[in-house]
Amino acid sequence: MSTLAGKTILMSGGSRGIGLAIALRAAADGANIAMLAKTDTPHPKLEGTVHSAAEQIRAAGGQALPIVGDVRDDDQITEAVMKTQGEFGGIDIVLNNASVIDLSRSLDLSAKKYDLMQDVNVRGTFMLSRAAVPILKDAENPHILSLSPPLNPTPKWLGAHTGYTLAKYGMTMVTLGLAAEFAADGIAANTLWPRTTIATAAVQNLLGGDKVMAASRTADIYADAAYAVLTQSARTYTGQSLIVEDVLEANGVTDFSGYAAVPGTPDSALFPDIFLD
Repeated sequence: MSTLAGKTILMSGGSRGIGLAIALRAAADGANIAMLAKTDTPHPKLEGTVHSAAEQIRAAGGQALPIVGDVRDDDQITEAVMKTQGEFGGIDIVLNNASVIDLSRSLDLSAKKYDLMQDVNVRGTFMLSRAAVPILKDAENPHILSLSPPLNPTPKWLGAHTGYTLAKYGMTMVTLGLAAEFAADGIAANTLWPRTTIATAAVQNLLGGDKVMAASRTADIYADAAYAVLTQSARTYTGQSLIVEDVLEANGVTDFSGYAAVPGTPDSALFPDIFLD
């Protein structure tokens, strides 16, 4: 089993939640983590800044490079890529974690929020990945991993929240496109999505509060699955829309009870995540 020791990850977002959990799992191996995130000062409703995340990464055993910036800004993306290469000597992994969620119906979704979801989720994933590709080509086992769902064109999900569905499927299409385009260069690109909701601030604030939080799994399950993906051989393990639990099962994990946000919650009582049948 390979590890992420000495590997450099460039991540969008990551001040909190799933992105931070993945960063901390990599940090335990001694990975270098650069985070391009815009949370410079604490948010009134959300804990964590890019600086507090960096402190946690260092405490977990990793190197951290907090970069205050916006994945919507091309100059800031270029600067983040250059800073990461300058600090750590290369880039091994791009983690497209930054994502905006708004589950409004089409007639209720503001044009501004539609644009924001497209800019961060789809364009941000494309531009950050693309900017890093020339450096990824020189890496020993380069991976792009996007936290987005399998393409599931059923009416249920296409029509549930069209604006958000489009933005998340767009992230996936970018990633699968890059997988096909750069397969010959040995760069893997995959997506990863959970079967159940994950206990994060987004779930608390946007999806259903305490009730859904209690029926969720912790971000650790996502982190362990991401770790399993990122330690695979990039030349063979690419172009897949992966499910968190499937990845872990393939790695011999059959008991997920330790990941329940509320210990003792049976799997049957967990809340299924969106986009999966």
